[in-house]
Amino acid sequence: MDLRLGPVRRKAFVVLAVALLACGPWLGYWTIAPLLLAGGIFMFADKLTARVARPEYAMFAAWATSEVIIAASIALTGGPRNATLGWFAIPVVTLSARFSVRGIVLGVVTALGLLLTVALATGAQTVLHNPPLIIGPAALIIAVAMLSTALMHSDIDHRSEAVIDQLTGMLNRHALVGRTRELAQQSEVSGQPIGIVIGDLDHFKAVNDTLGHTIGDAVLTDVAYLMRKQLRAFDLAYRLGGEEFLVLLPGADLEQTEKMAEQLRQEVAAGEVGGGQRVSMSFGVSASADGSVFDYSAVFAQADAALYEAKRSGRNRVCCQAHMGADHGAVRDHDVALVLTPTSS
Repeated sequence: MDLRLGPVRRKAFVVLAVALLACGPWLGYWTIAPLLLAGGIFMFADKLTARVARPEYAMFAAWATSEVIIAASIALTGGPRNATLGWFAIPVVTLSARFSVRGIVLGVVTALGLLLTVALATGAQTVLHNPPLIIGPAALIIAVAMLSTALMHSDIDHRSEAVIDQLTGMLNRHALVGRTRELAQQSEVSGQPIGIVIGDLDHFKAVNDTLGHTIGDAVLTDVAYLMRKQLRAFDLAYRLGGEEFLVLLPGADLEQTEKMAEQLRQEVAAGEVGGGQRVSMSFGVSASADGSVFDYSAVFAQADAALYEAKRSGRNRVCCQAHMGADHGAVRDHDVALVLTPTSS
């Protein structure tokens, strides 16, 4: 979000610069200098955030500095008699797009504190005789924070609904599209492989037909939970639809991807889901080659072919489709001794 705010922030600085130039005959043209200083601080913070472990601290420091510069400028140009007191609310608009609720509260408190400090330090008598001079800007700061936060939370909720499978809590196909593009760019820079695991529940139709869709939904939810428990923090699991799931494994080669698929198979086969049902899954595995750019369509097609082979050869197993250029795309079958199926089938 901070990257998206950058271009808009620069345009806002231009608007403020035009306003200050227009007010130059009354306020003085020197007021452009603090604005340029604030712009320089944000440029420095943008570069710093890419190199520090906690970029939010650098972003908040730049944000707070912009409020301090506004406070200093207002103090030097008339204090509470200045029509620009409401400018304290401008940086507040960006709080909800960049920080948590705690950061938003801290930002609002900072802005209100600077507003009161400037008003009382430069024109206490004026404020006492005319309290609306600071009541208005203070209400504006709070209202802007409340409205922008509500809008941001609404946007986040709608985005979540668009990319989250409501039944399992996994990401859905819409989320997969953007992520595969990111991984292609990442692999181009790092040269690291990316693995794909496609899993499909065995005999799931029998669960729905015999026990009903309510139990079927519970099975899907529990299987999704069992799978997520086995994944690393940066692995991503998706529900493609029905009883089919996909896992992206950044940095995993073919062997590591196959190993993860086997862990997933064992976890699902060993657990009880949907209120006591025992189910199994078949998995197809593939991965891009070291040093190559991740081609999602090609790797997915190989994993999908391996999944078909796993289903065809008995289910409850992992089949591995070697990446292009190795084994000529041959399927390797990681067989198991026991095939578990739903108790109802």
